[in-house]
Amino acid sequence: MNWSAVAAILLGLAVGIGAFGAHGLRGHISDDSLRVYETAVMYHFFHALGLLGVAALAKVGLLTEKGADRVAMLLVAGIALFSGSLYLLAITGVTALGVVTPFGGVCFIAGWLALAYERLKRKS
Repeated sequence: MNWSAVAAILLGLAVGIGAFGAHGLRGHISDDSLRVYETAVMYHFFHALGLLGVAALAKVGLLTEKGADRVAMLLVAGIALFSGSLYLLAITGVTALGVVTPFGGVCFIAGWLALAYERLKRKS
């Protein structure tokens, strides 16, 4: 998979979604909901940057392609589940969506731990 391209798309989306929140949602959702939305954007952005780093590590041979795939899939799943559920929660107000958010957080943690495992395994 071309993870640098996926990262670039996710980074572009983070900017666009963040701008939408700052300019399109302000005044239309509560301040609490706006903070939830901003949290979603922040985690989306950080982990998309992390994905770009994973792609770079694989490109220079510090991660195997298989290892990079494992880490990257977990980070992408985390963005979808964590940030995606918070975006929807903030916009719709459906609090039941909050049950999905921790699964995204677990994916983020698992992704970073998988990266540590892959790097320790390679010892380069």
